[in-house]
Amino acid sequence: MSRIATVRSELELRLVVPGGPSLPVLADLRYAADDPWAVRVAFQTGGEGDGIVEWMFARQLLTDGVAGAVGEGDVRVWPSMSGGDRVISLAMASPSGSALFEIDRDALVEFLQQTYVAVPTGAEEDVVDLDAELALLIQD
Repeated sequence: MSRIATVRSELELRLVVPGGPSLPVLADLRYAADDPWAVRVAFQTGGEGDGIVEWMFARQLLTDGVAGAVGEGDVRVWPSMSGGDRVISLAMASPSGSALFEIDRDALVEFLQQTYVAVPTGAEEDVVDLDAELALLIQD
């Protein structure tokens, strides 16, 4: 059975601005079977040059955040309502600042479902050669 190697989706997130209207931010979500535990999110900041900030999240953290509040420290995820729409809130903090985004719940769920088609829960270790990865880490 062949598996999808990569799942990608471009979503418009909403940056929550305290005391002001939320701002649209394009984000490219990427899941690769060769790193089956992670989802990479590239935020387009609109700045000159690269204008992209990339974060990596545990796929399970995003999945669990659809149903209830999860995470501690730098990344927290929880379901919420915004203007009558079901959204997933994503709070991130770094030394350079913090941000709160809202993601359309259905769009995120659809993306996550496709990642589980690519690599089902429990099959992550089947697509990664852990011995080879360890050998790379301990090379001289």
